[in-house]
Amino acid sequence: MSVRSFFDTNVLIYADDKSSPAKQRRALELVTEHRRAGTGVVSMQVLQEYFVTATRKLAVDAKVARRKVELLSEFDVATPDVADILAAIDLHRLHGFSFWDSLVLRAAKQSGCKVLLTEDLQVREVDGVRIVNPFSS
Repeated sequence: MSVRSFFDTNVLIYADDKSSPAKQRRALELVTEHRRAGTGVVSMQVLQEYFVTATRKLAVDAKVARRKVELLSEFDVATPDVADILAAIDLHRLHGFSFWDSLVLRAAKQSGCKVLLTEDLQVREVDGVRIVNPFSS
């Protein structure tokens, strides 16, 4: 059974990346699994980053990328407020993560996720959120 999990942008991008078939397959499995179980979470930041990255780096047509953002918004969507931004700054200062990664981690925690699926951060647990690289063995 799936636990409530936060999807970082890179995992969602791999779902569209034909140049990395193994990662694409794994990303699609995760999206499908969490969509069915109702356990997937993204943030406004992730939806924005997804659109920009998909259209710029993968040359996904803007109309198609917009539709994918619509579909991804069927996950729970975290919307940070000022307290979340300040907490992300504290995470950045305490752990040395980039501000944007800290904001993702904060959104995962605030939305009740036990897992943050990302390729960008070192695998460990921070503030009760287990950081998992879904592409590593």
